[in-house]
Amino acid sequence: MGQLKLLLQVALRNLFVSRINLLIGGIIFFGTVLVVVGGAFLDSMDEAMSRSIIGSVAGHLQVYSDHSKDELSLFGQMGGEPDLSAMDDFSRIKELVQQHPNVKTVVPMGTSGALITSGNTVDLTLARLRDLYKKAAQDETPGLREQIHSLQAHVRHIISLLEEDLKRRSEIVDDKATDPADVEALARARAPAFWADFDKDPFGSLEFLENRIAPQVTDGDMVYLRYAGTDLVNFQKTFDRMRVVDGTPVPEGRRGMLLSKFFYEENFKLKTARRLDRIKEARETNHTAIAMDPQLQRWVKENQTQTREILFQLDDLKTKQAVERLQRALGSQETDLGKLLPVFLTMDDANFDTRYQQFYSELAPLLDLYRLRIGDDLTITAFTRTGYVQSVNVKIYGTYQFDGLEKSALAGALNLMDLMSFRELYGYLTAEKKAELAGLQKASGVQQLKREDAESALFGEDGSASLVAEATPGLIDEDKQLDGLAQKLRREELASRVYTQQEIESGVVLSAAVMLKDPEKLEQTLAELRKSAEDSKMPLRVISWQKASGMIGQFVLMAKLVLYVAVLIIFVVALVIINNAMMMATLQRVREVGTLRAIGAQRSFVLSMVLVETVVLGLVFGALGASAGGVIMHMLGRAGIPAGNEALYFFFSGPRLFPSLHLSNLVAAFVIVLVVSALSTFYPAYLATRVSPLRAMQTDE
Repeated sequence: MGQLKLLLQVALRNLFVSRINLLIGGIIFFGTVLVVVGGAFLDSMDEAMSRSIIGSVAGHLQVYSDHSKDELSLFGQMGGEPDLSAMDDFSRIKELVQQHPNVKTVVPMGTSGALITSGNTVDLTLARLRDLYKKAAQDETPGLREQIHSLQAHVRHIISLLEEDLKRRSEIVDDKATDPADVEALARARAPAFWADFDKDPFGSLEFLENRIAPQVTDGDMVYLRYAGTDLVNFQKTFDRMRVVDGTPVPEGRRGMLLSKFFYEENFKLKTARRLDRIKEARETNHTAIAMDPQLQRWVKENQTQTREILFQLDDLKTKQAVERLQRALGSQETDLGKLLPVFLTMDDANFDTRYQQFYSELAPLLDLYRLRIGDDLTITAFTRTGYVQSVNVKIYGTYQFDGLEKSALAGALNLMDLMSFRELYGYLTAEKKAELAGLQKASGVQQLKREDAESALFGEDGSASLVAEATPGLIDEDKQLDGLAQKLRREELASRVYTQQEIESGVVLSAAVMLKDPEKLEQTLAELRKSAEDSKMPLRVISWQKASGMIGQFVLMAKLVLYVAVLIIFVVALVIINNAMMMATLQRVREVGTLRAIGAQRSFVLSMVLVETVVLGLVFGALGASAGGVIMHMLGRAGIPAGNEALYFFFSGPRLFPSLHLSNLVAAFVIVLVVSALSTFYPAYLATRVSPLRAMQTDE
């Protein structure tokens, strides 16, 4: 102890004597700050991202079939959805998993996607006109006829705008670029005779407009709809960050869908309004100025030039109202709405807030801000597991979001669908589908044949062909059969049917989310559930949330790897620098070392002296670096780090990340500092022990 005390006194005395020590200390200081701040930041982001993934869709664990060709990836993968084998009966999986004492809830799931169209303005207007004619066919009223005339006038107004666009285009580009068939169709739709005869065959006229006029309006988009089929009630109870924003939750046991609020705003909102919203968000959240940001300037320019989406929505009466309101807002006497809109939508930092408020108070009430409205039915057409096309009509009950992840594109990409509709799109025969097929088979006289009997049934052993005879014209009244089927489907009223919990759980799922009571026991629970599945002869894979989220879940791990590689490189360089510096310091102290040897100091004492000096140097400057890192993390923890884009919203689990410092970050920093300090000192210390007292005493200054 006395020798150690002496060594510490020598080390402290020499701490600030040499400039070389200050160089070494500076390297250790900045390296320690990097380890503390970088490690704490990545640990905090790992915790935040785990909250995002676990709280939005994954749960703590995911269970899926061991027969699957691909690994489960809840956020999709390159090339589409992963190829997962179906688990035929969710109730069996739930029973097995919930036997574990650490399992809180099990939620059935399955993800897929489909391309849908957002519809253009003409499509939506014609669809409303068609619905009105259907109602008029049953019970026409003066009010209904007035609505029909209003929509007809609106369509004629759109056609006149299309003609103007066509004329402008022909002035700019070669006439050969214009399809003559489009010109002819517009001329016919514009003619008074077409509208005079419209009511004689309204559905035929509507079909012409839908097939020949609507495709000329290009404001509709193809949208990729990614959806998850689940038990919606259980899902909302399990993932408590989920909140219904617009509309209502899907009633328990009913078919229906909740669109992600983010997805709904991005894909179905009027593009002009959406661009204004994004400019407002950028200015308020990121404090970005329009004058300084090219992206915001581009959105302003697009709003100025792309006004047709607004013009197509307004009939004559609403156009007049819009002109009057814009004249008041701009102090203008211009009567052409097509000229007023670009002027109104010319915005800068000085007038943006006023114009934004005026848009929503004056123009928005005259417009349909969303192409798809809450309460509408959405037709989803997707490929089933066997490759054929299946369509399902699903009612949109509302929109939802995960609190804290409102602006996250990753969390907002998934829409929620009831499990029964998902199974139907997947290709699973629900009870209704089985009954429908049985009814069709019975009504059409279809027989089920064995493969070996097919030839005789088709061609007959005596030359007769029983199946061909049964399918000859006249034996099946198509109109009668289809009418009966339509009545049957109307009676069934699938959308209003209430399914029992047993029906929801006793069917196909692709995966199941598992929430745990104690997340600290995740690895233990994971291993025990795998063992239970193996013992029960159930081919299941049980994986953690991090693996289930694919590349997204590995992001922080990769970021940590990059940090540690950077730290390794820095400290390898530091090791070399410290080693060279210590050699220089040792050479400068040859006389001192020789004197110590001459008065009886052993080589072990000299070795210990050099090592202790370096370790003390590392501890002092390491402590200073750790303190500086702690101060930086405290400041960041109070102010927060803003999420500058939608991706960071997900990784930060909200608009700001509030990082925190853990003891493990300080311990890691000190361990690294001590190891690097010790390794860099061994060779110089060894050289010091080789110094001969006689040569040292003869050495000049």
